[in-house]
Amino acid sequence: MDLRIPVLGPPTVESPLGLSTVADDHVADYTPDDASVALDLSGRDGGARFERAGARQKLYFEGSRTFAGIVTCGGLCPGMNNVVRGLVMQLWHAYGVRRIFGFQYGFLGLTPDGPPPLELTPDLVRDIHLQGGTRLGSSRGPQSPAVMADTLERLKVDILFCVGGDGTLRGALALHEELQRRGRKVAVVGVPKTIDNDVPYIERTFGFETAVAEATRAITAAHVEARGAPNGVGIVRLMGRHSGFIAASATLASGEVNLCLVPELPFHLEGPRGVLAFLRERLRQRGHAVVVVAEGAGQDLVAAGGAKDASGNVKLGDIGVFLRDTVSREFKDLGVNVKYIDPSYIIRAAPANPADAIFCGVLAENAVHAAMAGKTAMVVGLWGGLFTHVPLVAATSGRNTISTDSAFWRSVVESTGQPALLVNP
Repeated sequence: MDLRIPVLGPPTVESPLGLSTVADDHVADYTPDDASVALDLSGRDGGARFERAGARQKLYFEGSRTFAGIVTCGGLCPGMNNVVRGLVMQLWHAYGVRRIFGFQYGFLGLTPDGPPPLELTPDLVRDIHLQGGTRLGSSRGPQSPAVMADTLERLKVDILFCVGGDGTLRGALALHEELQRRGRKVAVVGVPKTIDNDVPYIERTFGFETAVAEATRAITAAHVEARGAPNGVGIVRLMGRHSGFIAASATLASGEVNLCLVPELPFHLEGPRGVLAFLRERLRQRGHAVVVVAEGAGQDLVAAGGAKDASGNVKLGDIGVFLRDTVSREFKDLGVNVKYIDPSYIIRAAPANPADAIFCGVLAENAVHAAMAGKTAMVVGLWGGLFTHVPLVAATSGRNTISTDSAFWRSVVESTGQPALLVNP
């Protein structure tokens, strides 16, 4: 994988930040352009390396002459407003950018069919980080790269920040390629927003920690309900279309889950090693059970018909409702009491918790540093605890998923007490 970051041209503008190039002088340092982070964190492979994120001493854009735009796309996620605020504050106060547009309702705002953009100032965004959602609005679905490029050309936008997940980053890459074809010098920089934490080459995306915290509260409620009734079963359905990181992490945080089902784990419902046999034995021994299931788990059991949503994703069957109805029916002889909780939209609309708020601010700062230096076709990432520049090509090359051979998944299995395998021979 080629991890080099495209640049719009040679940086010739002196940074206004006034940072240092001398170690241990009590002034933060500029990040040299050759600073890097190894892709192989074990240190055994001296090959591919990420470009290190951070403020550069030389810039491509001069702040007073720069026009920046911001767009937020896809489903809601805790921290979106924090990122928008962080981008505006960094552009305005650190680099002197005075023309900042917020394009409303995702990529739709870059087309003639969308509403007019908002002029963003520090006063307008001052308190938005205290609220969930996004001040700019959002939408799903692709738009024509040519039409979006026309809008950027017409408005003379120099930098576009795209805040979103897989679909957004793919759209940003297509827009970059269209601008490149036209010979337009526009920096396209992404900030990774996916509540599922499933962007490859990025170990953490914003909103994930808040999602885990809110999901843990839902699991606690399910546990209370399950223990409060004879043969009580609490079922919590969480986000996770392709990756079960929220379900698995909330399971570990709770410590009260007896069965965690994720998209990465095949399982059978019936048979001696199936889910129902395990739950029946659990009820016989303890009289209650808590099940956490990611939305993308067990899709072979719930035919969805192949229909697609506005983003082009296949619509999932509702595994949560399926398990609720199946457990109620199959354990009727036990007088089972099933309580079903789906907190998905409550989680998506939550404001960022303190850890995510800090993380969002640093992501925004590094996105602005990169863009002002003329970096493009990239997204800010985190790798080995260090902030990096990840090419959009790499960030859209697949999905980050749980390895069920990993120590992380072993911890989940040990926490729940579920069998390592839930499939029949």
